[in-house]
Amino acid sequence: MESTTANERIELLSEEIKNMLHPHAADDVKLVQKGLMLYRQGLVKQVQIWNAQITAMVQDVTPCHVKLNFTFLANSQCTCPHEGLCRHQLAVFFSAYSRVGSVAEWVASFREPMKEKNDIASWGLQKAKDLIKANGVLKPDYRRWVESFEVSFDTILNSKKYSSPFIIAELFNIYERRIKASAPVEQEWRLLYDLVGIVVSFKKLAVLTENSGFAEDAVRRAYLSVFHNLIEDADELVLKIGVQSLPFDFDEFILHLKDDVFELLTAATGLEQERIYLYRLLWVNLFKKKEWREQEIVRIHERMKSAQEWENLTPLMIAGVHISILQQKDELALELISKIDVHVITPYMLHWIELLSQTKAWKRVGPFIELFSSNLKGYLEFLRTYHSCAAFTRVALKAIRPYISENGKVDLHERTLLSTLPYSYTEYEFMLFERGQFDKWGDLQAFMGWSFYDLPRDRVKVIEKEKPEVLLGMLHQSALNEINQKNRSSYKAAVRHLKKLRTLYKKTKRVDDWHYFLDSLMHKTKRLRAFHEECRRSKLIEE
Repeated sequence: MESTTANERIELLSEEIKNMLHPHAADDVKLVQKGLMLYRQGLVKQVQIWNAQITAMVQDVTPCHVKLNFTFLANSQCTCPHEGLCRHQLAVFFSAYSRVGSVAEWVASFREPMKEKNDIASWGLQKAKDLIKANGVLKPDYRRWVESFEVSFDTILNSKKYSSPFIIAELFNIYERRIKASAPVEQEWRLLYDLVGIVVSFKKLAVLTENSGFAEDAVRRAYLSVFHNLIEDADELVLKIGVQSLPFDFDEFILHLKDDVFELLTAATGLEQERIYLYRLLWVNLFKKKEWREQEIVRIHERMKSAQEWENLTPLMIAGVHISILQQKDELALELISKIDVHVITPYMLHWIELLSQTKAWKRVGPFIELFSSNLKGYLEFLRTYHSCAAFTRVALKAIRPYISENGKVDLHERTLLSTLPYSYTEYEFMLFERGQFDKWGDLQAFMGWSFYDLPRDRVKVIEKEKPEVLLGMLHQSALNEINQKNRSSYKAAVRHLKKLRTLYKKTKRVDDWHYFLDSLMHKTKRLRAFHEECRRSKLIEE
């Protein structure tokens, strides 16, 4: 293996190990420290770098033999009992890495996010003492509130670029504690102050996320929960604001807040679902005046007209659907929905179905559910993974259940269950059985590919008593499948199916049909002597 290639592989291994370890996890930090100690004590011996792996011996209390796999780190081995990455593997890595770079610099780079966290925690809190000391005593002022949030956010989170997304959640906690400490004393104003803080903070953090260049998966693992917590807090706040008596000049603040909420739709391109969710939440529970909604529709249309070709208009279109529904302009909303890609709009429709169902607006929700149901199959094909499809199917069926139950829409329910198979199997199977639709029940089992002996015994007993002919087709198919396996154990299983078939034919008084089927089967399988032997042994046919 050439030296340059070896160096490149060690560098790649370095990045993989660094990504695997978390500088905020105490166990990972200890692991690095222990591996570093073994390496610095000179206990790594016999290091050899091959095409696929690094091998070495670590002279610990008990000598350990280590193999570090370049291609699949998870396939690395160590003779110690520790599962996963161990201190001996890290010691061998440090020994190999020392040939291409500074181990001390590697460790410092690994620890950087923790250092940033500690440094900025004290620095950010010190800054907090100097910002907006007068918020609690001055007359409430929307613009001053927003400015204070933005200054605090920029000071604590936007002052530099961070190499790791895992520092963001810690910094946001510092920022959040700071702005809460400056909240107004009066309860009614404090609630509004907190809500404005959530909207501004959400928007600022979304923009920071877009500008940071962090990978989507890294954001999800590191601090997506921050956005979700902000949404939950907003939900609680609007409910509290809705039940209290508000100051006379409260509307002026709401007007300003509406402007900031609108910017959630276009401030960033990522976190689309979270941004739209917060937008819809506030328009349902807080911005209730008719003229506000009329103005919002105009604003949405104007913003779409002025949009650049490269801009994603989906958030604006979904906002247009949402406001139209709140205005009870359902035909317009359905028209807008039809213009949005099924893969995009389908999950958003759940919210409007639940919203209208909660108010028992059954006539209004019906067309939305019909359209939603017709879109489901295509959306599930788009999702692809079984787990995602099964989870969405459960949510979808739960959302439409109140409407179906209240209005007796049996046909719609069955169409939806059929379009979401196999993910709706459990609910559809239960429905067919409870209604005594045993023919359809049998067809469903065949569609799912179940054999006769896969079926629940309690179900089989009932159907065998009520409508045994339903089971004939399944037993025929199961027997033939076993025969086609062409081995002794499958022949025995086939005979078991055939004996059950004989019983059912007799029970349905179709003995002649049984004899005709068996004679035909024996003729078709005359070359399968082992199968015929099993049939004779079980006395299915005469010697």
